[in-house]
Amino acid sequence: MDHKMSDSASSRAWYECAIPEFIATKPEEILGVLTAGSDFAVTTEQRNAWLYETLFLRDRLDGFDGRICLEFNIPRMGRRIDAVLLIQDIVFALEFKVGETNYELADLNQVWDYALDLKNFHRASHSATIVPILIATAAMHPLPGELRTDADGVYRPSGTDPTGFRDLLAKALAVIPSGKIEPREWSRSSYLPTPTIIEAARSLYARHSVEEIARSDAGARNLAVTSRRVEELADRAKNAGAKVICFVTGVPGAGKTLVGLNVATRNRDDRKPTHAVFLSGNGPLVQVLSEALARDEVSRAKARGENVRKGKARNAIRAFIQNVHHFRDEGLVNGGPPADHVVIFDEAQRAWNLRMTANFMKQKKGMPGFDKSEPEFLISYMDRHVDWALVTCLVGGGQEINTGEAGIEAWVEAISLHFPEWEMHISSRLTDSEYGAGRVLDLVQKRPHTFFDDDLHLAVSRRSFRAENVSDFIKAVLDCEVGRAKSHLQVMRNRYPIVVTRDLDLAKRWVRNSARGTERIGLVASSKAQRLRPHAIDVRVKVDPVHWFLNDRDDVRSSYFLEDAATEFQVQGLELDWACVTWDGDLRRSETGWSFHDFRGDRWINVNNRENREYLRNAYRVLLTRARQGMAIFVPKGDVSDLTRPPEYYDTTFEYLAEIGLPVLA
Repeated sequence: MDHKMSDSASSRAWYECAIPEFIATKPEEILGVLTAGSDFAVTTEQRNAWLYETLFLRDRLDGFDGRICLEFNIPRMGRRIDAVLLIQDIVFALEFKVGETNYELADLNQVWDYALDLKNFHRASHSATIVPILIATAAMHPLPGELRTDADGVYRPSGTDPTGFRDLLAKALAVIPSGKIEPREWSRSSYLPTPTIIEAARSLYARHSVEEIARSDAGARNLAVTSRRVEELADRAKNAGAKVICFVTGVPGAGKTLVGLNVATRNRDDRKPTHAVFLSGNGPLVQVLSEALARDEVSRAKARGENVRKGKARNAIRAFIQNVHHFRDEGLVNGGPPADHVVIFDEAQRAWNLRMTANFMKQKKGMPGFDKSEPEFLISYMDRHVDWALVTCLVGGGQEINTGEAGIEAWVEAISLHFPEWEMHISSRLTDSEYGAGRVLDLVQKRPHTFFDDDLHLAVSRRSFRAENVSDFIKAVLDCEVGRAKSHLQVMRNRYPIVVTRDLDLAKRWVRNSARGTERIGLVASSKAQRLRPHAIDVRVKVDPVHWFLNDRDDVRSSYFLEDAATEFQVQGLELDWACVTWDGDLRRSETGWSFHDFRGDRWINVNNRENREYLRNAYRVLLTRARQGMAIFVPKGDVSDLTRPPEYYDTTFEYLAEIGLPVLA
């Protein structure tokens, strides 16, 4: 027999063998292998469920030839498929609900998610036919409906009671053509996930490695390389008694935040000297990640038979994920160094400049005459350590969306002018114009203790696993480079659908119909989109990002309802699967490029300030790069009877997007 407890170098299942051998094996032996594979103490309830599933399948697979995998690992989701059957080169993903009498939508979506995950991220399943099946063991009849597939070969989930399971398998095998897989090698195939930042944080917190949850396609920079480099710099700073700052760059969606979270979670033990804290000025990101991890910790504890209060879980998470402003304020009241020697600043380019910081300190803290930018003060706070420190700045390009954001220039200038003894390790791509380091790079070239490092740059976007050049396409669109935009669109159009329409209901319907399983959808709009109210979109109504991003489709506060539009401030750094992007008259296509507008009182006014224009362009850059799988862009028709919404404010933008080649929904 070839069944065994799997290791990471072989099967991804805890138990795998040929179906005839599975039937001939004693259930107790199978149960022993599953128990040995578990990461936690196995409860009586779990043992009983495994025993039921084993007996169920032994009784109903007689006569079928193929292979069976039990507890197949889905690392992106941090879960395992109860059973996978490989018969006639068709992949059957099975989810058991022991004792369940009904086919709940959440359970159907769960097994559908497994099938989609295999199709998208498991290399051996890319060309396979995948059939998800939900087995409600106490149901009295199968779920009605015919077998139905989508274009990618993933079938819609079927539900069956115990008596209908064998008939469902036989029916599927009779009508579905054989796939193209090697059954013995299938479970050992490479798994190349692209998790959302929420999924990644959950997996990392559960002690999965970044190698497990991150793609490693040929030609792409391995996230593990950059993560290891940051950790090496922390060790070097500690061992040499040095103070070090490093800058990690990357294209939008490349995984900069993932690098920071990986370092923070791997070093979250506050009893160790290299304990790290992840700091972000992005309030919604911190809120959503913290709540997601707290919910996940409570859920995992419950599965282990433990009772953990969410408040306690939140406190543990707060020790290594914090709002940067809370960290800064502690430095204002505390004259000593921070508790941490290793800090990671996410979206470091968004830190406040001197003017913004001084105004805030005067108005909110009663500290007139404050003479440091936020980057300079944060470095000075870390500089209070008498022995060593590591500051890691995660830097994105084209992401500044708010007044007073200093850009990376303020960090480089502060370290060069005021902290000459610090070592500086810089991504070799920080010199690119998109990162805005500008004139201060001349200072860098002249200062000692400065090192350029290729390992500190992430070159390939991973936000969209369907088309990694989405960010390049959006950049070309916003730079009015029609030829480049058309070229990028031609490459990605079959894998990453984008449509444009003048009908909001049609856009919403397209997004809803595109999403499968629990794929998250959402409505987004620019914070300057003040004239979408006739379409029932009011950006003045602030969404709660925790409810919007984390709650299920039956909660009206969630993004699934496509009712509340999140702005660039609520979604930056977070992701959707499918987005409905609304485009108002604040950014309009003109003969010379874009014209920029702000709605004041009862009319639009021109935005003449160069910096504010760039904020508005970047707002649309953020909105147009949120979706991992595709998006619908809604451009209103306007209204000739409304002086604030004449058709000419919108027609040129719609015509421009159609000229590039976006399919028009009509």
